[in-house]
Amino acid sequence: MRIPTLDIIHSAQEVPPDEGEEIVILSADRAALAKRRWRGVAQDAREFGFDLDHALHDGSVFFREVGKCYVISQAPEPVLEIELGCEPDSVARLAWQIGNLHFPIEVTKSVIRTADDPAVRQMLQRERADWRPATEVFRPITSAGHAHRH
Repeated sequence: MRIPTLDIIHSAQEVPPDEGEEIVILSADRAALAKRRWRGVAQDAREFGFDLDHALHDGSVFFREVGKCYVISQAPEPVLEIELGCEPDSVARLAWQIGNLHFPIEVTKSVIRTADDPAVRQMLQRERADWRPATEVFRPITSAGHAHRH
């Protein structure tokens, strides 16, 4: 009986995949990617243990072997998207209110994204904001590599 080996990863590589390399995906949710220690299984069933100095992110190359490049793919999650209308003061107020509820945000050219939560939905309804539920890869704004936490 063959005992499977567990490859331990300590950091990501900043070098993108080479042309011709087979890209093997390891899908992980945002909560796992924020952790220092976790385990994951790639598409090819290879198992990895992560003992990281810095958190990984969507698109991180974390392992290579001849002809293969292993890349993190962050799993989409339920989010709320708030339209960035023409009124900067109302957009800024909504972003502040979401932050005041201690939820992180992601700002794109067209929307503010935040985690789908009943408290945020209630606040957006109360403010009569234009929003919609969606399922997207959520990349909240971070400060010095870490999201605000209590």
